[in-house]
Amino acid sequence: MELMHPQCAGLDVHQHTVVACARVVAGSSVTHDVRKLRHDHPGAVGAQRLAHRPRLHPRGDGIDGRVLETRWHVLEGHVELVLANAMHIRNIPGRKSDVNDATWIADLLAHGLIRGSFVPPAPIQELRDLTRTRKQLVREITQHTLRIQKTLETANLKLTGVLTDILA
Repeated sequence: MELMHPQCAGLDVHQHTVVACARVVAGSSVTHDVRKLRHDHPGAVGAQRLAHRPRLHPRGDGIDGRVLETRWHVLEGHVELVLANAMHIRNIPGRKSDVNDATWIADLLAHGLIRGSFVPPAPIQELRDLTRTRKQLVREITQHTLRIQKTLETANLKLTGVLTDILA
């Protein structure tokens, strides 16, 4: 199989830990340098991950690609990232560990077997977040309005025949 990225890294990201596997080809030998980073305080995970950024690729700047199973916006712009769909890179069933996952991801990337998922540009991501928040707020307003209307009808106050909007 053709080797597309001789030096790359696979990252297996979890809520409190990140397992990074740097895959480096030197001559005919392949080495995997695996590191596990643990974040004890969930509120500071983003800052801690950014602080650990140099340790995610222990071999230095020679790493030319990194693959993630999940989004990790902290590293965008600092390294080349490929967002991989977990369903597409699922490992063979059997003994499963985070180290095996990170190594598997690095090997798949090295041979060009990972197709990156679409990640929209930052302004589009912000617009999506805004519209999703608005949609959720409209849903909550509707739910509260219906709850108020039901409470009033339980008390034999049928205002819907007189008012078009109970909250106005």
